[in-house]
Order: sequence, then structure tokens, then C-alpha cells
Amino acid sequence: MSVHTRVNPFSKINNDTGFGNNPNDYGGRFINRDGTFNLRKEGMLFWDRFSIFHTMLNLPRWKFISLIIIFYLVINFLFAIVYFMIGADQFLGVIGKTPWAFFKEMYFFSTETFTTVGYGRVNPVGDGANFIAAIESMSGFLSFAIATGLIYGRFSKPKAYLIFSRNALIGPYQGKTGLMFRFASYKDNHTLTNVEIKVNIALQVIENDKPAYKFYDMELERSRVESLPMNWTVVHPIDERSPIMGFTQEDMKTADMELYVLVRGFDDVYSNNVLQRTSYTYGEIIFNRKFIPMYRESNDGKTTILELHKLDESVEAKIQADV
Repeated sequence: MSVHTRVNPFSKINNDTGFGNNPNDYGGRFINRDGTFNLRKEGMLFWDRFSIFHTMLNLPRWKFISLIIIFYLVINFLFAIVYFMIGADQFLGVIGKTPWAFFKEMYFFSTETFTTVGYGRVNPVGDGANFIAAIESMSGFLSFAIATGLIYGRFSKPKAYLIFSRNALIGPYQGKTGLMFRFASYKDNHTLTNVEIKVNIALQVIENDKPAYKFYDMELERSRVESLPMNWTVVHPIDERSPIMGFTQEDMKTADMELYVLVRGFDDVYSNNVLQRTSYTYGEIIFNRKFIPMYRESNDGKTTILELHKLDESVEAKIQADV
């Protein structure tokens, strides 16, 4: 595989990204689009590496809710099987005459015991049934305590709530050429302040006759804004200090180029700092395009409308000279 060798010597190298420089040790991109690191850890037992607390905190909302529901249904089903196997003579108040009817009563008795509702018609009288019911009621207390902590942790966890454009664009910028992408805060009544952004670029180059990854700081038109009520188009001017000065789309592919984006800001709702990451690989960078405005005046002229559905919309804009 060919490797790019022509990098602007005036570019500023960044050796503090936390990534190594051997291309043979990496597979795919460094950062996933959702901001997670494209990394899988091995070499230790799964249970030593796995944290159920952090996993549940970071699961998508629909997966978290689904797991809670599945756990509740499965645990009660398993206890119902145990009660069914113990037998109807261990309980008072059972009115089901068939095995299926008795199992249904045991399932609902299990849910009532697990949640400590205890309606009272069916109650255990045998030692075995009482022992299992005692274990289940304690399991219910512990489960709801854990679930309450997880739900609170998810609600109280500060998040940036930023959405990034699907592609980065290269197009005309102030009579020159610029690489640009944009993002916005998509939650109502949620505005970040003191927002800072840092963009690095990874390029595979030849160093000492061997391929190696080099990381460079990308100088930006603006790296900080005081508040983010609307969208922000981040622009890197491709000039004499840019590491991609003179690059074509084929050069970017050859260099296995990837942009690493890190946004930090202060969220006054949580009174805490938040951050969000993303990245753009060479295949997600489009030449000769520019973004269209994504806000407009309301019909009554009294407010500004931010049109989030236009975040990715762009138009053709020919570059006057090679970048």
C-alpha cells in the first residue's frame, strides 16, 4: 500500500494525542463517529474488565429500558418455576385447578413478592415456599435499589447533547480554501457556554523509510465561543501552515487521513463541564461543497428558528485553486 510522504513542514506536530504511530498496530479509525474509542481490550478475564455499572450508565436509552424490563420478566419467571416445582401444597389461596393455571398464579405471586406488593390471597405456608419467598423479596429490594441508583446516575450524568454533520467539507473560504464541519446543541432549553474545540489530524507518512502515523494540530478560524445557542461551523483554513496544504482527495486516502474532534463546554443545567468527541475519516470528507444556512426568521419576525434537519445540507462550491 502506498503511503503519503508530502506533508507541509510548517505544520505543528501533536505528540500528546494518546495514540501510537505504528500503522500496523491499528485497525480502522481511531475514534468512532459516536465519540467512543475504536478499541477492544483483551488479555484479562472478562469479569475483571467488565463494569456493569459503567455499561448500564452508557447504554442507549432503549437498550437500558429493554434490559430492565427483560430482567424483571425473567427473574419472576425463574422464581415462578421454582414455586411451581415446590407444589401447590406449599401455598394457601391457590384456586387454579390445572398445571397451567397454577403456574400463572405462581408467576403473579412471584411478581407480588418481588415488588413486595403482597396482595394476600396466595401466601406460602410450607418451609420451602417461605424460604424461596424470603430470598425473592430480598432480591426485589436489592434490585430496585440498584435500578434506582442507575436511573439516577443516567439522569444526573452531564451530557453535551451535540449533533455533528455527517460529512466534513472542503470548499471556498474567504478567497482561499477551508476544511469545515458543523455541529449544534439539539436539546431545547439546553445551551453550552464557554465552548472550546480542538481538532487534530492523523496522517500516515514515511518516516525513516517506514510508514508511521503523525498527528498534527489543526489551526482553526475560531477555537472558542462564549455560548452555543445555534450551530457552529468549524473552519480550518488550508493555508501555508496547514498539514493538508496541497492535498487532493486521493492524497487523503493514501495518507489514511482522520480528523479527531474534541468539544468541551460548560453546562449550566448540571453546573459541570461536558465534552463530546467525534471523527471524520477521508471517506467522510467531500470536496467542492459548502454548507447552507440552517436558521431563519420566524413568520412573525419575533424569533430565530434553528432548522436541525438542515445540519448536513450543502451545495456545490467549486474550489478556485488546488488545495
